[in-house]
Amino acid sequence: MAASPWRARRGERPADLPRTGVPDELAARLPMAEQHAYLRERFSRRRVLRASAAGAGTLAGAALLGGAGCGTGSPSPSRPAVPATSRAAGREVVPFGRHLAFGADPRTQMRISWQVPRPVRGPYVRVGLTPWDLGERIGAEVRALHTPALDGRTPAVEQYYLHAALDGLRPGVTYHYGVGHEGYDPADPRRAAALHTFRTAPARPETFTFTAFGDQGVSPGALAGDRLILARDPAFHLHAGDIAYADSTGHGGRSDVYDARLWDRFLAQTEAVAARVPWMVTTGNHDMEAWYSPDGYGGQLARWSLPESGPDPRRVPGAYSFVYGNVGVVALDANDVSHEIPANRGLTGGTQTRWLERRLSRLRQTPDVDFLVVFFHHCAYSTTGAHASDGGVRDAWAAVFDRHRVDLVVNGHNHVYERTDAIRHGAVGRAVPIGATTDPVRDGTVYVTAGGAGAKLYSFDAPDSYLGHEAGPEEVRSYRWTPEGDKERETVAWSRVRYTGHSFLSVEVEPGSRPVMRVTALAVSGERVDHFTVRRSG
Repeated sequence: MAASPWRARRGERPADLPRTGVPDELAARLPMAEQHAYLRERFSRRRVLRASAAGAGTLAGAALLGGAGCGTGSPSPSRPAVPATSRAAGREVVPFGRHLAFGADPRTQMRISWQVPRPVRGPYVRVGLTPWDLGERIGAEVRALHTPALDGRTPAVEQYYLHAALDGLRPGVTYHYGVGHEGYDPADPRRAAALHTFRTAPARPETFTFTAFGDQGVSPGALAGDRLILARDPAFHLHAGDIAYADSTGHGGRSDVYDARLWDRFLAQTEAVAARVPWMVTTGNHDMEAWYSPDGYGGQLARWSLPESGPDPRRVPGAYSFVYGNVGVVALDANDVSHEIPANRGLTGGTQTRWLERRLSRLRQTPDVDFLVVFFHHCAYSTTGAHASDGGVRDAWAAVFDRHRVDLVVNGHNHVYERTDAIRHGAVGRAVPIGATTDPVRDGTVYVTAGGAGAKLYSFDAPDSYLGHEAGPEEVRSYRWTPEGDKERETVAWSRVRYTGHSFLSVEVEPGSRPVMRVTALAVSGERVDHFTVRRSG
């Protein structure tokens, strides 16, 4: 092979130090930055060192669900951190938690991330066009996280995340890769089972499938969903936030429980699919972890390498965009505009919304882009009793989606499946029954809450209404969150499909003179819950 076109990207990341231990009376009024300052003051480095020394070697095991393997050779991520040692010791350190993500250009860029249970020397990725010719070796960046024993119930945790940036790839090509370090060479034939593949986006639009959901965590339902997603053979997967639930409460109060080891379990659980399917995530409220950085995103920056194409990738990693085939995808950080959970409200000072406007405008002017898909966490339109609709999202972005005729919006936050009719100017533009075809130019945007990825399910006040079980009412009583944090009651006519169960979206896209996007919701049982078609007239 010719000289390597790939290079490793190295850079500083805020990856020093989860969130818990903020008294309720402070959490009720403190933004994320002040919660971070409070925790740093309370858990000074001297206290952290004492806690780490006392808890050394006490990390509890994080066994996979029911012993099910999620990737070959994945160890229990419970071994205590020790200094980097010899090449011989490196043989004993087995990588796990592999996950992919696109760079800004999916045709030529891929990011490979993984985890090791203790420090290693010289981490790298081997890449080639066949599994027996992994001649290219690309160095990896290490991003370490230290988590003290914040609540006195969980031990201090050391975590080591590794990232390699592959640029200059060829479009539409399947690559083989393996991750390793000094003493652990993935090209060793004895480790062939630990090799994986990925495929870059095609040079020109062609038929493909992508999948999407939000609110996953570690559970049997989450594992079942991952297996079904892999069976769909998607080109990529969109995760609308609330990823691992290491912060199981998501409010920053005294009752919060934070266990960083859940990230180890999550990445091991997800590896079977994320090691070969780019796992494109955004940020939910449970992903704001105040200990790591003033905005709570230091943990996400350490664990994920996402496209640096957003308004401020070093500060707001969950906002970015990319183009795959004839689909422009935009990820947003809804914590920035949420009325319900204000910890990071106003974080970007409007920069994200202005960038959104510019980005959608540019994508609409791109000749090969037919469809626009936007995903983020907090729901613009939902009717569950748990979170319902976030008025902040509607106020900030719904009109922007209208102006640019966005085809599909995917949210999480509410742990159910719910799908609207086509909405324009806050009202039903046209009814979209199950199996119908909608034209966003004529009708408006369809919003999908796909929050049934594996977390504990919510419920609706109205009865479920899905494929084979269609039911009324035509109008549903619900509410939306106001800037004051109040629930403003509303009666809505846009709630078309409701399903209380674990599920995910599968979207098949066909280019051509009359491009089409077929959207299907599947329960983890494999049952089809909903389906509709998006076909644009212009």
